[in-house]
Amino acid sequence: MSFNWRRPFTRRQGSRSLANNESHYRPNNASSSTGSFDGVGGDGGIVNDGSLQYTVEKGGNDSPPAYQEATGAPVEVNSPLGYSVGPLSIIMLNIGKMIASNILRGTGSVGLSMIFWALGFLTSVANLSVYLEYAAYFPNRSGSEVVYLEQAYPRPRWLFPTAFAFQSVALSFSSSNAIVLAQYLFRINGHSPTAWELKGVAVAGYTVAALFVSFHTRLSYLFANGIGIIKALTLIFVSITGLVVLGGHVSTSRIPDPRVNFRDAFSGHATPYGVTNALYKIIFSYAGFENAFNVVNEVKSPVKQIRRNGFVALLIVAVLYILANVAYFAAVPKEELVNSQQIAASLFFTKVFGSSGAVRGLNFLIALSSFGNLIAVLIGSSRLIRECGRQGVLPFPRFWASTRPFGTPLGPYFVKWALTILMILAPPAGDAFNFITDLQVLPSAFFQLIMGIGLYVVRYRRSRLNLPRPEFKAWDLVVVFNILVQLYLIIMPWYPPAGGAYAGDVSFWYGTYVVTGIGILIACAIYYYLWISVIPKLRGYRIRQEVLRLEDGAQSHKLVKVPVAKLAEWDATHDAVGRPLNDSTVRSDRDSAGDKGGSDEKRPTSAIEVPVGRNEQDVER
Repeated sequence: MSFNWRRPFTRRQGSRSLANNESHYRPNNASSSTGSFDGVGGDGGIVNDGSLQYTVEKGGNDSPPAYQEATGAPVEVNSPLGYSVGPLSIIMLNIGKMIASNILRGTGSVGLSMIFWALGFLTSVANLSVYLEYAAYFPNRSGSEVVYLEQAYPRPRWLFPTAFAFQSVALSFSSSNAIVLAQYLFRINGHSPTAWELKGVAVAGYTVAALFVSFHTRLSYLFANGIGIIKALTLIFVSITGLVVLGGHVSTSRIPDPRVNFRDAFSGHATPYGVTNALYKIIFSYAGFENAFNVVNEVKSPVKQIRRNGFVALLIVAVLYILANVAYFAAVPKEELVNSQQIAASLFFTKVFGSSGAVRGLNFLIALSSFGNLIAVLIGSSRLIRECGRQGVLPFPRFWASTRPFGTPLGPYFVKWALTILMILAPPAGDAFNFITDLQVLPSAFFQLIMGIGLYVVRYRRSRLNLPRPEFKAWDLVVVFNILVQLYLIIMPWYPPAGGAYAGDVSFWYGTYVVTGIGILIACAIYYYLWISVIPKLRGYRIRQEVLRLEDGAQSHKLVKVPVAKLAEWDATHDAVGRPLNDSTVRSDRDSAGDKGGSDEKRPTSAIEVPVGRNEQDVER
């Protein structure tokens, strides 16, 4: 069914100005070679491209007006989370989330390990370029992949938001990060913890991190900045110390030959399985580069700021990672790095400084850096999960979108905390823990792959509609390289380990997590088909979206059930975004207080409506 949508941006005579409170922006002049504008003179604010309808959205973060497909979550003109992200926060959010991994076991040689750290920098630059071009198209939306997949694949309507929301929420735990923090804390006093001691400290550490970010957005950024600076200084100290060791200025009783690992740097054997595992760890280590894209709507002039400071953060971390690995290889024999269960930094400090109090202090700095990683991940992923909720595909949209009472996304914080605590406590160490952690691999690689391909889809549609060029455009060579890397990461997990099908990091079949990941994606598609198509047809209703405006200034979509008999009336009285046309109002969060899920039948007679254009004080009255 196609709809002849009325102009959503016209004001009734005598209505109050929407300029300061609504996201719609009316362009003075716009044209389209294939699509067309609704309204006389081409200034209606909607560009039609077949079944797709693009609205002009203007955010309050000093970004230019942006065209987004109408099924996307409504743009929040004045970010309810504020605008606390400056250049330092962009750099430190990226640095804080990045965490090094030991890849020597996968690469088999010191030389190949160093090449992989350099390769990781190149793959991250390519991925960062893809993210940045997407941000240039949609500069007024936080949530990174949530927004980019939504806009690259708007049809079938709500399919990709549904699938990605399930993957993002269900697999959003940070249990492995919390376990690393606990390991470092126990290294400070040299205690070897039991499994439950380790779990207990991990739970306590993650709970403290969640509390730090829950009560004040600006303070959480300041705290993340402070720890990020400490992390950078710690890596600088490790790097300088490593160069001192490499120069032979450490007692030979502790480090007899600091250059032994570099003499035959490529000795060792690498397998396809090991190399793939190493590449996954490298990408995980550099993963902080995308964290700033999760908070785009909290950044003033986001494309300009992230383009400059995102690349700076990535370069800083790449140099420090490579120098830190030089330090590790100079101080610790290769065999110990491969076989030890200890963390490389702890081994390094013990080799260089012995077991003195200085080592405990240095381990404390590493533990503090790990704590900063938890903070940075919480900040970024909470915005991503919040954006999933604002799309309307999750139940209880108010829970996800609201920032009350502290101006922070408490709903996403709570869900992430609860899932992480569950994944720390429930699975026993070993197979179960490794399997659940590996579950994130294939769905993540799949969405990264289609996001890279989707960039060409977005370019094609915008070119057909003669829409403005973005502030940043990635080179085709860089985009294609990124696509090939993601394709490799999808294909290679099927390759068996060198020891056979049961020689992976679990005792059962090595590919179980891959098949399970595919099953999760298929289950999402089946759920979507039943929810959006089959059940509505059987029960005589259709799914439509409406805009839900909360009392804290946040906005969200809410998917509602509209009876078929009232469908024509609904389509005639709502614009493409889901805002009512007859009285310029949208439903408030109080109207949804009794809702039991993400969709419900429209009840216009009982709706408590908030006039569009009123400020937060008006709403509270």
